[in-house]
Amino acid sequence: MAAAGAEAAAVAAEEEKRLPEGDPESGGDSEDEGDSDSSGDGEDEEKENEAEIQRLEEQLSINAFDYNCHLDLIKLLRQEGELIKLRRARQKMSELFPLTEEIWLDWLKDEIKMASESAEREKVYELFERAVKDYICPEIWLEYAQYSIGGIGQEGGIEKVRSVFERALTAVGLHVTKGTALWEAYREFENAILETAQPAPGSIPSPEQQQMLCSQLEKIHTLFRRQLGIPLLDMEASYAEYEEWSEEPIPEATVKNYKKALQQLEKYKPYEEALLGAETPKLAEYQAYIDFEMKAGDPARIQLIYERALAENCLVPDLWARYNQYLDRQLKVKELVLSAHDRAVRNCPWTVGLWIRYLLAMERHRVDHSIISEMFEKALNAGFIQATDYVEIWQAYLDYLRRRVDFTQDSSKELEELRSAFARAVEYLKQEVEERFSESGDPSCTIMQNWARVEARLCNNMQKARELWDNIMTKGNAKYANMWLEYYNLERAHGDTQHCRKALHRAVQCTSDYPEHVCEVLLTLERIEGTLEDWDAAVQKTETRLARVNEQRAKAAEKEAALAKQEEEKAEQRKQARAEKKASKKAKKPKAGDKRKADEDEEGEWGQEEAEQPSKKHKGDGDGLPLEEDMEVETGLFGRSGAAKPEPPANQKEKASTSRKDLPKVLHDSSKDNVTVFVSNLSYTMANPEVKLKELFESCGEVTEVRPVFSNKGTFRGYCYVEFKEEKSALQALGLDRQVVEGRPMFVSPCVDKNKNPDFKVFRYSTTLEKHKLFISGLPFSCTKEELEELCKAHGKVKDIRLVTNRAGKPKGLAYVEYENEAEASQAVLKMDGLTVKEHVIKVAISNPPLRRLPEKAEAGKAPQFAVPRPVYGARGKGRTQLSMMPRALQRQSHPVAKAENGMVQNSPATSSNPPEEPKKMSNADFAKMLLKK
Repeated sequence: MAAAGAEAAAVAAEEEKRLPEGDPESGGDSEDEGDSDSSGDGEDEEKENEAEIQRLEEQLSINAFDYNCHLDLIKLLRQEGELIKLRRARQKMSELFPLTEEIWLDWLKDEIKMASESAEREKVYELFERAVKDYICPEIWLEYAQYSIGGIGQEGGIEKVRSVFERALTAVGLHVTKGTALWEAYREFENAILETAQPAPGSIPSPEQQQMLCSQLEKIHTLFRRQLGIPLLDMEASYAEYEEWSEEPIPEATVKNYKKALQQLEKYKPYEEALLGAETPKLAEYQAYIDFEMKAGDPARIQLIYERALAENCLVPDLWARYNQYLDRQLKVKELVLSAHDRAVRNCPWTVGLWIRYLLAMERHRVDHSIISEMFEKALNAGFIQATDYVEIWQAYLDYLRRRVDFTQDSSKELEELRSAFARAVEYLKQEVEERFSESGDPSCTIMQNWARVEARLCNNMQKARELWDNIMTKGNAKYANMWLEYYNLERAHGDTQHCRKALHRAVQCTSDYPEHVCEVLLTLERIEGTLEDWDAAVQKTETRLARVNEQRAKAAEKEAALAKQEEEKAEQRKQARAEKKASKKAKKPKAGDKRKADEDEEGEWGQEEAEQPSKKHKGDGDGLPLEEDMEVETGLFGRSGAAKPEPPANQKEKASTSRKDLPKVLHDSSKDNVTVFVSNLSYTMANPEVKLKELFESCGEVTEVRPVFSNKGTFRGYCYVEFKEEKSALQALGLDRQVVEGRPMFVSPCVDKNKNPDFKVFRYSTTLEKHKLFISGLPFSCTKEELEELCKAHGKVKDIRLVTNRAGKPKGLAYVEYENEAEASQAVLKMDGLTVKEHVIKVAISNPPLRRLPEKAEAGKAPQFAVPRPVYGARGKGRTQLSMMPRALQRQSHPVAKAENGMVQNSPATSSNPPEEPKKMSNADFAKMLLKK
């Protein structure tokens, strides 16, 4: 660039500000490269870069944990050659995150070019020490050893080089594929020392020289023997080199160790080859390798393979957790354990479990209290993605503080600190966490419960415990029986009978989920410890309460029955209205005698054909995703060709056959399901669906036949079958699911007979927690996929974006965004939640779809919960046509019962112990006979 080129002559005087001239990474131009045009372009580019640098610095001032923003800033500063700012940027990033091997090597090479004096070399040594602590990287250790050779002329230089090499061999000398390079570099260094110790030609070495020569030769022999006892690639070449170098025969023990190492190498080769051929991140291959090493049980090799796996999967919290667990339970070396925990939380700061393990490890190794408290404060600022995470980290810290207290003393500094921390935790959850997540994460007030237990059991302060429980009950917990019983048990253990009785009386009055259970506990207390007056009061209290509860339940059941009856009446009215409308239409049509009969016969025959085909109606969830497996069969109660229909005359059959010639018939052969896909949600107005769909699906393979389904009137019903010649073509066709065709998302699913496979489900997307995927709501309907991607890619690499639409292809204002890893997704949540997009405030959260709750059967022995029964419909609510297909005559019962809820009859209290009898299953012929009797 022109600006960098103009300053090239002053590089020598400004080494502290610029990288050396000619450095290909600096992006600088030489003085003779710039003409007027390139100078103008360079100035424009430089201004753009300066503006981008300023923007990135402002972004980091807002959110210092934006990993990608750090990378972009370092890249631009290195390109511009701004060494001072570059050092500062790298320093800030290294304080927050462990740096990758590539970032460290770039940083080290830049600093090595600038280090000329001994003081500057010491700073580079310090930088190397930091680099080797982040990850175990053979390349960094090799670079460290080679750089240390440059200081061999200083005092103690040779010993320092040897120390670096020995540490490097301890760290990565067992690396099967990369360890050989370090061993060879170490031997080359010792050989160079040997060459300098050789006496001049023709001279006789002194005894001291002779002793030094022998000592140096022994060092090289030892290196060869140590290396040959380790399974490394190209061991044969190292053995041949030793044979050639050594003037004496190789010792038998060395040969034996070498052969043993060769046998071990054969066991390691399959795992190394699997890693070599796998694609990043190779997590499964590394896990298999780790399992193999765990069975072998060599701690050094287990540590090395874990470190190798983490170097490529540094953002996988589970891998860090397993590694730390191994170090905690097996090695138990303080420096090693704490270093691994520290790197874990720096790589995955959003994972609360790693922070909790770190606090426990620090306590286990007796780290100073101030350091543990400081680490806890860092955890609070880590940006957890769930409110419950903050509850867990607070609980872990409070447990640690409780273990520090000596409760034999009435008062102590540690006890006051514990109480202060409990109070702060309650306030923090109420303000900080609730403001961010709209919930405290602790609805049951577990922290306050633990505080009350500490006060009651360890401090003998029941008055404080009662105050805390009173606070707990005022937070919406008074209606739950288990909360009252928890308090009651605390009073029984550490309080007195008077307060126990008072608590149970309040529980009887307030509990709404299991009042029977609370009443039973109260009666049990009075039976054992109460007076007659206490017993009478308890009986009266419980009877009054239970009578009121039963009355409320009966009213709720009556109300539900009335609502159900109203629904039935409305459904019957709609049915009658449709029947009258249909009758009036028929009355207006001209009489067509035989033709009408033929049409009726035709309708019956066509209805029988379509009975085997799924209808066009889909059942989908709120995400607008197709569930084709829930297609209904359009046969009505008997099918349109019932057995009771009289046989029409032959001439009418002929007329009906003639009228059907123009209508396509669809018969599906279930034996061809494996080569057939079911296509639905197509536009009813699609012209020539056979031609259109054949062109569309031919990209997947040779299409044998396209069978669209038509109505009795000959109109396209929006779905069809596409049959391929090969099964792989059908599998490939599933990839076209939700492709937009004529303005509607086309649904493509496997062709499966639901009668034979009733449990078959088609659902493309995960319904569990995905920490690398975001769920965005509140988007404007006009927001496109490209606009959303532009918005999201500023926080990380976007792998996929899915805009949720309804079946007509219209947007619903929802989207799913998938990132490369959890770290980027976590940062995106922090940055984008509450953002305004086209005057719409969007909500951003980690994708965690709620579980679909199925109706639960009442468990034996448990009191029923008091709740107003409500009918359960589909995910979209009750549709206008969601009516029972059973005749009303069959729905009448022989004796009056309460209305059913979710298919289960609600019995009266008197008969609740008897389960309802299942209705007898009836065939079509049974239905027909019953109706004919009517």
